[in-house]
Amino acid sequence: MKRLSLKIKLTLLYTFFMVLATCAVLAILLSLSNREILAGAQSRLERRVQDSADDVTLEDGGLRVDSDFYSVTQDVYLSLYTEDMYFLYGRVPYGFDVQPEIADGRTRRIAEGNTDWYVYDMSFRLAEDYTVYLRGITSVTDAEASFGVTIRFAVILFPLMALVTAVIGYRFTRRTLLPVKQITRTVQKIRADADLSRRIGLKAPEGRERRNRDEIYGLASTFDDMLEELEEVFQREKQFTSDVSHELRTPISVILAQCSECLEDEGLTARQREQLLLIERKAKDMAGMISQLLFLSRADQGRQPLQKETVNVSELTLMTAEEQQLLADAEGRGVRISCDAGSDITACVDETLFIRLLVNLISNAVSYSRPNGKVTVSLSCADGEIKGTVRDNGIGISEEDLPHIWERFYRADASRQPGGHSGLGLSMVKWIAEAHGGSVEAESRLGEGSTFTFHMPAGEPEEKN
Repeated sequence: MKRLSLKIKLTLLYTFFMVLATCAVLAILLSLSNREILAGAQSRLERRVQDSADDVTLEDGGLRVDSDFYSVTQDVYLSLYTEDMYFLYGRVPYGFDVQPEIADGRTRRIAEGNTDWYVYDMSFRLAEDYTVYLRGITSVTDAEASFGVTIRFAVILFPLMALVTAVIGYRFTRRTLLPVKQITRTVQKIRADADLSRRIGLKAPEGRERRNRDEIYGLASTFDDMLEELEEVFQREKQFTSDVSHELRTPISVILAQCSECLEDEGLTARQREQLLLIERKAKDMAGMISQLLFLSRADQGRQPLQKETVNVSELTLMTAEEQQLLADAEGRGVRISCDAGSDITACVDETLFIRLLVNLISNAVSYSRPNGKVTVSLSCADGEIKGTVRDNGIGISEEDLPHIWERFYRADASRQPGGHSGLGLSMVKWIAEAHGGSVEAESRLGEGSTFTFHMPAGEPEEKN
């Protein structure tokens, strides 16, 4: 079963307790109403019988019964009996075929067939030696039938009321959780484009900030404050990286210049020359790292522009592969680079950045290839998109490390970080691909090799004047 959203859960919870409370209230009310109806029927019966005594008089030695005695008022039937239960006057309701004994001053419930009746008897002395009994009869079933209509009406309205409660609860919950939805959307956008300048922007109406005690608005405000602090921290970090990189360029340049000048001295011993060459090589590595840091710092600050132009990317790819082959030959590990760059594929790209992307991918593939390994470079174009692939049969990348290879300075394994690789190259590749509106992905198996694939839109050719 799929997990329900918080909105649905709160709606169901609200509806459940509202329906439960309504059921309890209705049960109590219906129970009290039923008792009230029966008590009211008894009260009407007794009052009607007592009032009917005025309709019976003794005149000239005989009984005189007023015509009102025969009328059925408030569903009460009246009848007059002697002490010997001899019927004298009045009416008996249809279906009441029994003749219960007289029970003076007491109301009884008598069942006859499918109908229940209330019977109330009252003695009435007309003379010293002449007593009659007044009997009132009313239907309990009819009184309960009217109450049954009320119950059926409640049963019909109850589902409608539950539905209305659910709808109102859903709308109320949805409106209450709208700020949470806005917070979620903002976080998703921040994750998508890494833009910490975004804010949720849930503000209480002006003049009501102190009175507003809504916890969600408080959460949103706290979240905005946190984003602002994070943005400031990252801006300081970017500025620090840029400043440090700039400051390090000068001493590195001096070191390289001094190394070059010292190496021109023919009086150096072999040991001294070897040490100077090592210093020069490490200084060049540091210079390359500083250059990469400056590049990424400018990219983070939006100061790395793209100079796009329509170029022959097939030629650029072939040229880059040949240069990397020369560098691989110089290492003496026997790694061979084969390149299939298609035929005269053109695209609107930044030529310098495109070459840097290829250099980073191919140099990584060469570095992580086994001795006498093979690196395959391919380039194709279809449906207005160029696709490049760099494949090697080297040491590969483990499954748990693969998602992190785009992170700066990430080191999956010391054995994968030979000299000259700072862990910034793939971060640059990712930024270059995305800056061109494309993407890059990697596939790898530990011990079998890796495949890096980038996609870029070919772009519109520049118009010629």
